[in-house]
Amino acid sequence: DVLGLQFKGEMAMPNGGVMNRLLCGDSLIKLVVLPAVPAAAAPGGIQGGAGYRYWTITVTNLTEMVKACADAGITVVWTEREIRPGVRIAMVADPDGNWVEFLQVG
Repeated sequence: DVLGLQFKGEMAMPNGGVMNRLLCGDSLIKLVVLPAVPAAAAPGGIQGGAGYRYWTITVTNLTEMVKACADAGITVVWTEREIRPGVRIAMVADPDGNWVEFLQVG
């Protein structure tokens, strides 16, 4: 709810899990909940380990998005910063310790 993703539905998986489908702009994000919880992802963003580390969402309201996350108790890993002229980012951590980057251009 904090990120404003649109819930499109859920689908049963053959292994007993459930796939939740969410829209992020024009992109469909599929999050699978398994019947048995595997080991959590190693925290620490890009340098934390191999495999899935983080994903980027382009936004037009970076300051507001970071505030909404912080207000909801989500860990802000990197506060808002300019990485090159006209490009600002911030990072938050999902419940498993994976990082989500918000990027604003312009």
